[in-house]
Amino acid sequence: MTSSFTISALTYDLYLILVVILFIVAFRDIIIGVANDAVNFLNSAVGSRSGPKWLILGIASVGVICGATFSKGMMEIARSGVFIPSSFVFAEIIVIFLAVMITDIILLDIFNSFGLPTSTTVSIIFELLGAAVGVAVYKIWMSKEAFTTIYTYINTDKVAEIILGIFLSIIFAFLGALIVQKITRLIFSFNYAKRITYLGSLYGGLCIAVIMHFMITKGAKGAVFISADVAQYLHTNAFDIFLYSIAAWTVVLQIFRWLFKIDILKTIVLVGTFALAWAFASNDLVNFIGVPLAGYSAFREWVAQGLPGPDVFNVGFLKGEVNVPGYMLLCAGIIMAGAMGFSKKARNVINTSVNLSRQSEGDERFASWGISRFIVAVCVKATHYTKKLIPGPIMRFIDRQFQPIPENLEIPIEQRAAFDKLRAASNLLVAGILISIGTSKKIPLSTTFVTFMVAMGSSLADKAWGRESAVYRISGVFLVICGWFLTALCAFTIACILSQVMIWGGFTAVFVLFGVAILFLVRTHFVFMKKFKAEEKKLSEEVHEANFSAQRIVERCSEKVETAIEFTSRIYKDCFSAFETEDKQLFKQALTDSDEFTAKVKKYKDGVFTNIKRLNEELVDTGHYYVQVVDYLREMARAVHYFAEPSFEHYNNSHTPFSESQCEQLNDLRLQLEKFFAHCKTVIVSNSFSELGKLVHERKLIAVLINEMEKNQIRLIKDREVSTRNSVLFFTVITETNKVILYLMSAMKALRTFVEHSNTELKASNKK
Repeated sequence: MTSSFTISALTYDLYLILVVILFIVAFRDIIIGVANDAVNFLNSAVGSRSGPKWLILGIASVGVICGATFSKGMMEIARSGVFIPSSFVFAEIIVIFLAVMITDIILLDIFNSFGLPTSTTVSIIFELLGAAVGVAVYKIWMSKEAFTTIYTYINTDKVAEIILGIFLSIIFAFLGALIVQKITRLIFSFNYAKRITYLGSLYGGLCIAVIMHFMITKGAKGAVFISADVAQYLHTNAFDIFLYSIAAWTVVLQIFRWLFKIDILKTIVLVGTFALAWAFASNDLVNFIGVPLAGYSAFREWVAQGLPGPDVFNVGFLKGEVNVPGYMLLCAGIIMAGAMGFSKKARNVINTSVNLSRQSEGDERFASWGISRFIVAVCVKATHYTKKLIPGPIMRFIDRQFQPIPENLEIPIEQRAAFDKLRAASNLLVAGILISIGTSKKIPLSTTFVTFMVAMGSSLADKAWGRESAVYRISGVFLVICGWFLTALCAFTIACILSQVMIWGGFTAVFVLFGVAILFLVRTHFVFMKKFKAEEKKLSEEVHEANFSAQRIVERCSEKVETAIEFTSRIYKDCFSAFETEDKQLFKQALTDSDEFTAKVKKYKDGVFTNIKRLNEELVDTGHYYVQVVDYLREMARAVHYFAEPSFEHYNNSHTPFSESQCEQLNDLRLQLEKFFAHCKTVIVSNSFSELGKLVHERKLIAVLINEMEKNQIRLIKDREVSTRNSVLFFTVITETNKVILYLMSAMKALRTFVEHSNTELKASNKK
């Protein structure tokens, strides 16, 4: 068998370059992978606000560095866990590893850019499988073997075990978190402050002992600095060590509580964050450096054997014992810790997980799906019938235990926790146990799957998915899970294709694909940064608005109407100019502005509830005027969109444009509208609502003009001077324009009443 990699010109230097490329890509893969996986161990601490950001990141960083030294036992997954090394030669194994690493950085970067937590474990497993299948298919085709012999190349038993372990962990994670959190909440309730004083030390001792037990005794076999005798001792005396640990930690926590008044739950969360970061690194480091280290081992053995032909040198030795230098694991851990602290994409992914598991209501990131609506409807009915079967006193006790504490609106929104520390502790407990068990069994569980499903299970147990938010959060969970399956499919397919391209195209194909991957990463980085800055600005505005005083809410209401006028004026200017020039870019810009306008007023509408709650008692009677203003702006945005979208579609499809006479009429309308919008804005800025009478007169003049335009269009239709689509668009433009000025005028009247009454009542309140 020959390939582009087995030509006689192959040299030591070329293969050395390929190994260097593996490590370059691995370095980038660690950074991208940590951006994706930081959510796994930071979610609980960040969501519960158990400490300042620097402290959480510092503890997690130390945990990652320590855990990296425990990951040696997992490295064999990349070497022989998916394929059978003895079925491949050196040239082919390098192709497999290069295809895997290039695919990995591209896939993970895409998911991180969209803020979706995917699984680095699933991606690396299916990339190895895809690349190995790609090379195996090439070998089978070249040797004219039967395709059924592919099982001699793939370690099907181990792959099946890994996949089964991953999906079973999803079920156990969700159910385990659901049960543990239900029990924990029944014992402590949401109002747990008193019970923590006498049960906190015992609870904390149990949690920390369980976490440490699975982290150390189960992971000791993979540590580079623990001897076989020590590991065996820990395994033999595991139960005794566990009991002593519970007692020791309970006593230590109680003493620290007496002496230093420590927060037991915060301590559990921070220790759990350290432990979970440890478990993550020991389990997932193979995802980032396992493949390059395996490639490096193959290269060293090839050199040691005197540089035999790459097409004949068998790599069956990869099946043997893994000997990974401790300094390499330590360096990888340090890189992971550094990447975690500086990655903006990590913050983006964390927001998704925290958002789906938060206790309070708020802006939902996901739309509802049919399946989520069905699940919620079934659960509502099941809950209704279940309550009938449970005795009343027991049901009332359960309801009391699961009654959330009302959110304190005096606390700034950026300082509010998404959920409490009791749930954070349960999340860390369940996730740490499952991941440590997987590591000890050398099954690379997906830490993303486990921690995400743990967070979802505990939030369901806490009834965070109430009637107001359940359909949206279940849809979000399904979207993330679908992303996992998509990861597996894309990882397998892309790696398979890339391995085929490389083995046929040789070194040229490798360097071209490497260059393409670099360009792709650069492009997605700039796209992400643009999106990230927009979201940062949006978040800053939301936080700023959520902390407004009653007086500022009144002022902000005027600013919202002013913003709506600016959007509308700009959209009309672009569309009316485009009617004359048939400039599709102007139509597209107008449609983009319309979408932004619609999203902005939707945000206004969603924030009504919060803003009304922040109004003073004296403003309750005028609060409904604020609601009216927002409702009118919402209708105004819809009318603008119904005008902008058909205009874009009409000209984008190259339908008959407006005639010269139609454009003249629309130009007259534009001049009237510009004058009207400018006058409305002046009234708001100068607070001269006494001029509303003049605005009413201007609106009537515009209505008269629109009426005349309708009559002229009817004459054109009768004279058959215009097409059907032309007429439909023309009537749409003037009809929606009439709605726009009507809703704007109504918003101005409601704004006048709200501002004047609110100012009067606030002045009266201040005098008191």
